[in-house]
Amino acid sequence: MSLFSCIEIHSAPSPIQYRREYATGLCCRISPYRGVRGINAHIDSLAYQYEAAGCPFCRSQIFEATEPFSDGEWITRGESVTLPNRYPYADLHTVTIITEAHMAPSFSARQLSDALAGSATSLVDYPGYPSINWNFLPSSGASLLHPHLQGIADPMPTALCMRYLEASAHTADGDYWELFCEEELHGSRHLFGELLGEEPVWFASPVPIGECEIRGILPVRTIAEFLSITDRFATDLERIISLYRGLGFYALNMGIFFQKTGSSGERGMHAFSSIIARINPNPDAISDSAFMERISGEPIVMTLPEDIPGYLNP
Repeated sequence: MSLFSCIEIHSAPSPIQYRREYATGLCCRISPYRGVRGINAHIDSLAYQYEAAGCPFCRSQIFEATEPFSDGEWITRGESVTLPNRYPYADLHTVTIITEAHMAPSFSARQLSDALAGSATSLVDYPGYPSINWNFLPSSGASLLHPHLQGIADPMPTALCMRYLEASAHTADGDYWELFCEEELHGSRHLFGELLGEEPVWFASPVPIGECEIRGILPVRTIAEFLSITDRFATDLERIISLYRGLGFYALNMGIFFQKTGSSGERGMHAFSSIIARINPNPDAISDSAFMERISGEPIVMTLPEDIPGYLNP
Protein backbone atom coordinates (compact mmCIF):
# COMPACT_ATOMS: atom_id res chain seq x y z
CA MET A 1 0.00 0.00 0.00
CA SER A 2 1.29 3.45 -0.87
CA LEU A 3 2.56 5.72 1.89
CA PHE A 4 1.01 8.78 0.20
CA SER A 5 -2.19 9.93 -1.46
CA CYS A 6 -2.57 12.29 -4.40
CA ILE A 7 -5.86 13.78 -5.55
CA GLU A 8 -5.85 15.90 -8.70
CA ILE A 9 -8.51 18.38 -9.68
CA HIS A 10 -8.69 20.37 -12.89
CA SER A 11 -9.05 24.05 -12.07
CA ALA A 12 -8.36 26.27 -15.08
CA PRO A 13 -5.80 27.02 -16.30
CA SER A 14 -3.88 24.11 -14.75
CA PRO A 15 -4.41 21.07 -12.51
CA ILE A 16 -3.96 21.24 -8.74
CA GLN A 17 -2.79 18.30 -6.66
CA TYR A 18 -3.62 17.66 -2.99
CA ARG A 19 -1.04 15.35 -1.44
CA ARG A 20 -0.97 13.70 2.00
CA GLU A 21 1.53 11.49 3.80
CA TYR A 22 -0.49 8.93 5.76
CA ALA A 23 1.99 8.24 8.56
CA THR A 24 2.55 11.86 9.56
CA GLY A 25 -0.54 13.69 8.31
CA LEU A 26 1.65 16.15 6.40
CA CYS A 27 -0.26 17.77 3.54
CA CYS A 28 0.57 20.08 0.67
CA ARG A 29 -0.95 21.52 -2.48
CA ILE A 30 0.96 21.59 -5.77
CA SER A 31 0.05 24.26 -8.30
CA PRO A 32 2.61 24.36 -11.14
CA TYR A 33 0.87 27.31 -12.82
CA ARG A 34 1.81 29.61 -9.93
CA GLY A 35 5.39 29.50 -11.19
CA VAL A 36 4.55 31.56 -14.28
CA ARG A 37 4.07 34.69 -12.16
CA GLY A 38 7.83 35.20 -12.04
CA ILE A 39 7.97 36.10 -8.34
CA ASN A 40 11.44 34.57 -7.98
CA ALA A 41 13.69 37.48 -8.95
CA HIS A 42 16.61 36.27 -11.08
CA ILE A 43 20.14 36.94 -9.88
CA ASP A 44 23.15 35.95 -11.95
CA SER A 45 25.39 35.30 -8.97
CA LEU A 46 26.19 36.39 -5.46
CA ALA A 47 28.83 39.11 -5.38
CA TYR A 48 32.05 38.02 -3.67
CA GLN A 49 32.81 40.11 -0.60
CA TYR A 50 35.52 39.17 1.84
CA GLU A 51 34.71 41.71 4.57
CA ALA A 52 31.65 43.77 5.46
CA ALA A 53 31.63 46.68 7.86
CA GLY A 54 29.91 45.86 11.12
CA CYS A 55 29.43 42.14 10.43
CA PRO A 56 30.23 40.23 13.65
CA PHE A 57 30.92 37.05 11.67
CA CYS A 58 33.70 38.48 9.50
CA ARG A 59 37.11 37.18 10.52
CA SER A 60 38.53 40.59 11.50
CA GLN A 61 35.74 41.02 14.07
CA ILE A 62 34.44 37.62 15.09
CA PHE A 63 36.68 36.92 18.08
CA GLU A 64 36.00 40.38 19.53
CA ALA A 65 32.30 40.61 18.65
CA THR A 66 31.25 37.14 19.86
CA GLU A 67 31.60 35.12 23.04
CA PRO A 68 33.37 31.75 23.31
CA PHE A 69 32.01 28.64 25.01
CA SER A 70 32.33 28.21 28.78
CA ASP A 71 35.85 26.80 28.36
CA GLY A 72 36.95 30.08 26.81
CA GLU A 73 37.33 28.59 23.33
CA TRP A 74 35.57 28.70 19.97
CA ILE A 75 35.26 25.52 17.91
CA THR A 76 37.26 25.92 14.70
CA ARG A 77 37.31 23.54 11.73
CA GLY A 78 39.00 24.82 8.58
CA GLU A 79 37.38 28.17 7.78
CA SER A 80 34.44 27.55 10.12
CA VAL A 81 34.02 28.97 13.61
CA THR A 82 31.34 27.73 16.02
CA LEU A 83 30.14 29.71 19.04
CA PRO A 84 27.13 30.10 21.35
CA ASN A 85 24.14 31.93 19.88
CA ARG A 86 23.68 35.28 21.60
CA TYR A 87 19.93 35.19 20.89
CA PRO A 88 18.95 31.55 21.52
CA TYR A 89 15.55 29.94 21.05
CA ALA A 90 16.60 26.47 22.22
CA ASP A 91 18.07 25.07 25.41
CA LEU A 92 21.36 24.73 23.53
CA HIS A 93 21.73 27.00 20.49
CA THR A 94 24.98 27.45 18.59
CA VAL A 95 26.06 29.26 15.43
CA THR A 96 28.64 28.05 12.93
CA ILE A 97 30.11 30.58 10.50
CA ILE A 98 30.77 28.62 7.30
CA THR A 99 33.25 30.79 5.41
CA GLU A 100 35.84 33.42 6.17
CA ALA A 101 34.43 35.46 3.29
CA HIS A 102 31.36 37.54 4.07
CA MET A 103 29.81 36.26 0.85
CA ALA A 104 31.17 33.87 -1.76
CA PRO A 105 29.55 32.79 -5.04
CA SER A 106 29.68 29.10 -4.08
CA PHE A 107 30.56 26.67 -1.30
CA SER A 108 33.08 23.88 -1.55
CA ALA A 109 32.43 20.45 -0.06
CA ARG A 110 35.38 21.09 2.27
CA GLN A 111 33.84 24.31 3.61
CA LEU A 112 30.48 22.62 4.13
CA SER A 113 31.97 19.54 5.80
CA ASP A 114 34.07 21.57 8.22
CA ALA A 115 31.07 23.69 9.18
CA LEU A 116 28.83 20.64 9.65
CA ALA A 117 31.48 18.97 11.81
CA GLY A 118 31.87 22.10 13.93
CA SER A 119 28.13 22.39 14.46
CA ALA A 120 27.77 18.70 15.32
CA THR A 121 30.67 18.92 17.78
CA SER A 122 28.92 21.76 19.61
CA LEU A 123 25.81 19.61 20.13
CA VAL A 124 27.18 16.11 20.57
CA ASP A 125 27.22 16.05 24.38
CA TYR A 126 23.73 17.46 24.93
CA PRO A 127 21.38 14.75 26.32
CA GLY A 128 18.44 15.55 24.06
CA TYR A 129 17.36 15.91 20.45
CA PRO A 130 19.82 17.85 18.24
CA SER A 131 19.40 19.29 14.78
CA ILE A 132 21.64 21.25 12.41
CA ASN A 133 19.89 24.00 10.45
CA TRP A 134 20.61 26.58 7.76
CA ASN A 135 18.82 29.72 6.60
CA PHE A 136 20.74 30.99 3.57
CA LEU A 137 20.04 34.57 2.46
CA PRO A 138 17.50 36.97 3.98
CA SER A 139 14.52 35.64 2.00
CA SER A 140 15.01 32.33 3.82
CA GLY A 141 14.87 34.01 7.22
CA ALA A 142 18.60 34.66 7.72
CA SER A 143 19.11 37.70 9.95
CA LEU A 144 22.75 38.10 8.88
CA LEU A 145 24.04 37.76 5.32
CA HIS A 146 27.32 36.05 6.29
CA PRO A 147 26.62 32.30 5.70
CA HIS A 148 26.10 30.40 8.94
CA LEU A 149 24.53 27.22 10.32
CA GLN A 150 22.48 27.04 13.49
CA GLY A 151 22.67 24.05 15.80
CA ILE A 152 19.89 23.51 18.33
CA ALA A 153 19.18 20.85 20.94
CA ASP A 154 16.28 20.49 23.36
CA PRO A 155 14.81 17.86 25.68
CA MET A 156 12.08 17.35 23.07
CA PRO A 157 12.36 16.98 19.28
CA THR A 158 11.16 19.63 16.85
CA ALA A 159 7.69 19.13 15.36
CA LEU A 160 8.87 17.64 12.06
CA CYS A 161 11.26 15.24 13.77
CA MET A 162 8.51 14.24 16.22
CA ARG A 163 6.20 13.28 13.35
CA TYR A 164 8.75 10.82 12.01
CA LEU A 165 9.72 9.48 15.42
CA GLU A 166 6.04 8.74 16.04
CA ALA A 167 5.62 7.23 12.57
CA SER A 168 8.69 5.07 13.20
CA ALA A 169 7.32 3.90 16.55
CA HIS A 170 4.36 2.40 14.68
CA THR A 171 6.47 0.41 12.21
CA ALA A 172 7.66 -3.15 12.78
CA ASP A 173 11.38 -2.33 12.96
CA GLY A 174 11.00 1.13 14.46
CA ASP A 175 12.16 3.03 11.38
CA TYR A 176 9.72 4.73 9.02
CA TRP A 177 12.53 5.54 6.62
CA GLU A 178 13.06 1.86 5.86
CA LEU A 179 9.49 1.74 4.51
CA PHE A 180 9.97 5.02 2.70
CA CYS A 181 13.12 3.85 0.91
CA GLU A 182 11.54 0.51 0.05
CA GLU A 183 8.74 2.34 -1.76
CA GLU A 184 10.69 5.23 -3.28
CA LEU A 185 14.09 3.78 -4.22
CA HIS A 186 14.54 3.78 -8.02
CA GLY A 187 11.13 5.41 -8.45
CA SER A 188 10.28 8.65 -10.25
CA ARG A 189 11.40 10.78 -7.27
CA HIS A 190 14.71 9.06 -6.49
CA LEU A 191 17.69 11.38 -7.01
CA PHE A 192 20.89 9.58 -5.98
CA GLY A 193 22.36 7.29 -3.34
CA GLU A 194 21.54 3.61 -3.42
CA LEU A 195 22.32 1.83 -0.15
CA LEU A 196 20.60 3.02 3.03
CA GLY A 197 22.94 2.16 5.89
CA GLU A 198 26.05 2.82 3.78
CA GLU A 199 25.42 6.24 2.20
CA PRO A 200 22.86 9.04 2.22
CA VAL A 201 19.93 8.37 -0.10
CA TRP A 202 18.19 11.40 -1.62
CA PHE A 203 14.68 11.91 -2.97
CA ALA A 204 12.39 14.66 -4.15
CA SER A 205 9.92 14.58 -1.28
CA PRO A 206 6.55 13.10 -2.36
CA VAL A 207 4.65 15.51 -0.09
CA PRO A 208 6.91 18.57 -0.10
CA ILE A 209 6.87 20.97 2.84
CA GLY A 210 8.41 23.68 0.65
CA GLU A 211 9.47 24.47 -2.88
CA CYS A 212 11.57 21.71 -4.48
CA GLU A 213 11.96 19.89 -1.15
CA ILE A 214 14.71 17.29 -1.20
CA ARG A 215 14.70 14.67 1.54
CA GLY A 216 17.87 12.82 2.51
CA ILE A 217 17.87 9.61 4.58
CA LEU A 218 21.23 9.22 6.30
CA PRO A 219 23.19 6.03 7.05
CA VAL A 220 23.41 7.04 10.73
CA ARG A 221 20.95 7.68 13.55
CA THR A 222 22.76 9.89 16.08
CA ILE A 223 24.69 13.13 15.80
CA ALA A 224 27.82 11.43 17.16
CA GLU A 225 27.71 9.04 14.20
CA PHE A 226 27.10 11.97 11.84
CA LEU A 227 30.63 13.22 12.55
CA SER A 228 31.93 10.25 10.55
CA ILE A 229 29.99 11.14 7.37
CA THR A 230 30.20 14.94 7.15
CA ASP A 231 32.46 14.69 4.09
CA ARG A 232 29.97 12.56 2.19
CA PHE A 233 26.98 14.63 3.29
CA ALA A 234 28.78 17.83 2.25
CA THR A 235 29.54 16.42 -1.20
CA ASP A 236 25.85 15.59 -1.65
CA LEU A 237 24.78 18.98 -0.30
CA GLU A 238 27.08 20.75 -2.76
CA ARG A 239 25.35 18.82 -5.54
CA ILE A 240 21.89 19.81 -4.30
CA ILE A 241 22.89 23.48 -4.07
CA SER A 242 24.08 23.26 -7.69
CA LEU A 243 20.72 21.75 -8.64
CA TYR A 244 18.86 24.64 -7.02
CA ARG A 245 21.05 27.22 -8.70
CA GLY A 246 20.47 25.57 -12.05
CA LEU A 247 16.75 26.15 -11.41
CA GLY A 248 17.40 29.79 -10.48
CA PHE A 249 17.17 29.42 -6.69
CA TYR A 250 19.92 30.76 -4.44
CA ALA A 251 18.19 30.98 -1.05
CA LEU A 252 17.41 27.80 0.88
CA ASN A 253 16.50 26.28 4.22
CA MET A 254 17.94 23.04 5.57
CA GLY A 255 17.42 20.90 8.65
CA ILE A 256 19.21 17.69 9.70
CA PHE A 257 17.44 15.71 12.44
CA PHE A 258 18.74 12.98 14.71
CA GLN A 259 17.62 10.49 17.31
CA LYS A 260 18.03 11.46 20.95
CA THR A 261 21.64 11.62 22.05
CA GLY A 262 22.44 8.53 24.10
CA SER A 263 20.49 6.21 21.81
CA SER A 264 22.39 3.11 20.79
CA GLY A 265 22.38 4.12 17.13
CA GLU A 266 21.73 0.51 16.15
CA ARG A 267 17.92 0.63 15.97
CA GLY A 268 15.13 3.10 15.46
CA MET A 269 14.72 6.02 13.08
CA HIS A 270 17.55 6.92 10.75
CA ALA A 271 18.64 10.56 10.80
CA PHE A 272 17.19 12.58 7.94
CA SER A 273 17.54 15.94 6.22
CA SER A 274 15.03 18.27 4.62
CA ILE A 275 16.17 20.98 2.19
CA ILE A 276 13.84 23.46 0.49
CA ALA A 277 14.46 26.22 -2.05
CA ARG A 278 13.32 29.75 -1.22
CA ILE A 279 12.77 32.71 -3.52
CA ASN A 280 15.76 34.95 -4.01
CA PRO A 281 16.15 38.26 -2.17
CA ASN A 282 14.45 41.04 -4.10
CA PRO A 283 13.65 44.74 -3.62
CA ASP A 284 9.99 44.06 -2.91
CA ALA A 285 10.86 41.68 -0.04
CA ILE A 286 8.28 39.15 -1.25
CA SER A 287 8.39 35.87 0.65
CA ASP A 288 7.17 32.48 -0.53
CA SER A 289 5.74 31.79 2.93
CA ALA A 290 2.21 33.08 3.44
CA PHE A 291 -0.93 32.10 5.31
CA MET A 292 -1.31 28.64 3.82
CA GLU A 293 2.21 27.71 4.91
CA ARG A 294 2.44 29.40 8.28
CA ILE A 295 -1.19 29.28 9.48
CA SER A 296 -2.84 26.35 7.74
CA GLY A 297 0.34 24.32 7.70
CA GLU A 298 -0.12 23.32 4.07
CA PRO A 299 2.73 24.62 1.91
CA ILE A 300 1.85 25.58 -1.64
CA VAL A 301 4.64 24.61 -4.02
CA MET A 302 5.08 25.03 -7.75
CA THR A 303 7.32 22.13 -8.77
CA LEU A 304 6.20 18.52 -9.13
CA PRO A 305 8.57 16.24 -7.16
CA GLU A 306 8.66 13.80 -10.08
CA ASP A 307 10.20 16.53 -12.29
CA ILE A 308 13.20 17.20 -10.02
CA PRO A 309 15.31 14.15 -11.00
CA GLY A 310 15.14 15.33 -14.60
CA TYR A 311 16.61 18.69 -13.62
CA LEU A 312 19.47 16.93 -11.82
CA ASN A 313 20.27 14.73 -14.82
CA PRO A 314 19.00 16.60 -17.89
